[in-house]
Amino acid sequence: MKTAASICVYGGTPAGCAAAITAHQEGASVILIEPSRWLGGMLGSGIKPEQDCPVPAAAGGLTGEVILGFGTDPRAIMLAFQEWIESNDIEVIYERRVRAVHREGNRITAVQLETSGPDRWGVPLPASLAAPDALVEASVFIDASYEGDLMALAGVPYRTGREAQDAYGEDVAGVRTVTNWAPVDPYVVPGDRTSGLLPLLDPDHGLPVGAADDYTQAYNFRFYITADPSRGAEITAPDGYTAEDFALVKRYVEHLGPDMESLRGIFPGWLNSGEYNYQRASLITNAPLGVSRWYQDGDWNVRSRLWRHHIDYLRGLHHFLSTDPAVPEEFRKETAKYGLDTSVFPDTDGWPPQLYVRVARRLDGRYTLTHADVLNKTDPSDGVGLALFGVDVYPTRRIPRAHPETGQLGVATEGDMFIGGHLGTGRPYPVPYRAITPQRSDCGNLLIPVCLSATHIAYAATRMEPVFCVLAESAAVAAVQALRERTDVQGIDVGTLQTRLVERGQVIAWAGR
Repeated sequence: MKTAASICVYGGTPAGCAAAITAHQEGASVILIEPSRWLGGMLGSGIKPEQDCPVPAAAGGLTGEVILGFGTDPRAIMLAFQEWIESNDIEVIYERRVRAVHREGNRITAVQLETSGPDRWGVPLPASLAAPDALVEASVFIDASYEGDLMALAGVPYRTGREAQDAYGEDVAGVRTVTNWAPVDPYVVPGDRTSGLLPLLDPDHGLPVGAADDYTQAYNFRFYITADPSRGAEITAPDGYTAEDFALVKRYVEHLGPDMESLRGIFPGWLNSGEYNYQRASLITNAPLGVSRWYQDGDWNVRSRLWRHHIDYLRGLHHFLSTDPAVPEEFRKETAKYGLDTSVFPDTDGWPPQLYVRVARRLDGRYTLTHADVLNKTDPSDGVGLALFGVDVYPTRRIPRAHPETGQLGVATEGDMFIGGHLGTGRPYPVPYRAITPQRSDCGNLLIPVCLSATHIAYAATRMEPVFCVLAESAAVAAVQALRERTDVQGIDVGTLQTRLVERGQVIAWAGR
């Protein structure tokens, strides 16, 4: 089967929906491809539209006018995206993902799709079980996915992992000093290095602070729980569960003692805005560490396995804390009563349908956002949207580490930082058009508003859903302009683009409001 449109948007994320609506409003035909069966990405899976938007006035266009008004209920938000797309008669191809990209010269001509339907808990179909499907032709493509698969399959250069401090002059880049150190022995046989590390630990690669590595920050589910049996789905132990897999949790629990608040940091974690999030102040919490690095550039066999690993980790953690005699009885009983709230995510037995992939691939584009941009130390002339947040990096790994003062062996996390808090510097910074477009020689008809060109540090401040949506609207306007000017996306008149964005209500420069 073959289908075609002027513009193809890949990924039914909030950004993908914003791009599709914008392209339609600007007069282009558009096809939206979504690998799952739901629209809305993370905004339909626990995050709220205004949650990571500290200055709403900086989010213009459709983001400020429509998306920020979708409310706080994940199910309602998901349905709002679906109704928004349907009311504009935009064609959506569900349960299909990109398998291959066809090119002529520096341009994509079509994408070959494959089946990708998720299972009952939202886990994507492994690549080994996928079958070839439709071919979608278009004149311009927008990759609005969290993984950047269309970008990668098109052969466009990208980055993963953490850059070194000296790569872009970022003092906070690369490996960081450890956090959450606890006097917990990391070895299977306490004190015996030859017995090996306990499960849930990574060996320390030994690189110095500031060095580059392939790790990236933790992923997790933004999940809801309830003690009401009428709407709670039991959290069962995973197949092959063994308490030995949680021996590190046992030692950490013994270290914490009967401190209920600290124990709740392990499970359910941090109560964010109705949903539970990763508790960065806890050595161990509701998501695994060290595995996101394999997801970011993995195929869908790897990603599907890691997605399920996040589910099974949370199931096993809950079961351990509900049943193991090493856990204080009061906390065991409290934990055991909780199930997943199926009233929030009824389609997936209470599991959020989207894993929170905080960062995966990042475009190596015509402009690389760095910490200097985040700190308002640059003034690019081609801004197409504003961003504002602190440098928000969740832990990347959990490792054995001696205490820096006493030398006592213990366990710590590494990578965690939140520089500036939610408001960052307090002044929004512009994201240049060049940061969402590849080099012309790499691809002339592709825009990437989600996996944009940024260092690990700058991306950590820019990676918020409202920012993605703002940039996606701008990308779609640019795509239509490229069609009309009969040029590559790098060749359009940026001044004309910026004028049209302002006409649409986008905020591309900050004068203070």
